[in-house]
Amino acid sequence: MKSIYKLSLVALAVVGLSACNQDQDVAKKVELTTDAQKEAYSVGGSIGRYMSGHIKEQEELGFAVDKALVIKGFSDGLGEDMQLTEEEMQTVLQGLDKKLNDKRLAQAEELASKTVEEGKKFLEDNKAKEGVTTTESGLQYEVLTAGAGDKPAAEDTVEVHYRGTLVDGTEFDSSYTRGETAKFPLNRVIPGWTEGVQLMNVGAKYKFVIPAELAYGERDTGTIPANSTLVFEVELVSIEKTADKAAKVADAAAKK
Repeated sequence: MKSIYKLSLVALAVVGLSACNQDQDVAKKVELTTDAQKEAYSVGGSIGRYMSGHIKEQEELGFAVDKALVIKGFSDGLGEDMQLTEEEMQTVLQGLDKKLNDKRLAQAEELASKTVEEGKKFLEDNKAKEGVTTTESGLQYEVLTAGAGDKPAAEDTVEVHYRGTLVDGTEFDSSYTRGETAKFPLNRVIPGWTEGVQLMNVGAKYKFVIPAELAYGERDTGTIPANSTLVFEVELVSIEKTADKAAKVADAAAKK
């Protein structure tokens, strides 16, 4: 809370300075030629952007922000003629912080519940489609292109191209978009990937529908809401077998 309080006061200072200098030349185009001028402007611009985001979030959560009173509070603070004591302001800001957090939690719980239901429906609809197989764990897969190469073990390192989306089609990750394949040990990713990619031969392309419990579960990653069922199209490009990798390391060590 102390950090929010301090940030709020600094932000008010920036807003208030702008208001208090409107009768001066500050309202005109500023000079940004010296390092000191650029530093001062950058500090104000950075804090202004921070507060703009904070105010926008507060309004989106349903809490109005009286910007005129924000400026008035700063102006009073400059003159040390506050209408609330510092203790009163801390109490108010703590209350505001709690209200915002409560609203965030309520919205997150509502979204998580909605995501669970959407995932269940998507899985039910998808498993009825021709060509879709559901494993014992609940993982669903469809062979888009059959491969003829080896299959990886969980301990192997795989090279893949992939595209991941939410059930509504929103893309959250794609090696195709980045323009390069991804490599990783197969036992260090989400369970749905570890299980699913082991079914693939090199050269194959599969579509996986991964229930939340085989993905990120109740964890909200930012781009992936909690309880999300995920859809991946995965192309297995190559496999680096654990035994082959160990042999290469041993060979390199022997040559030193």
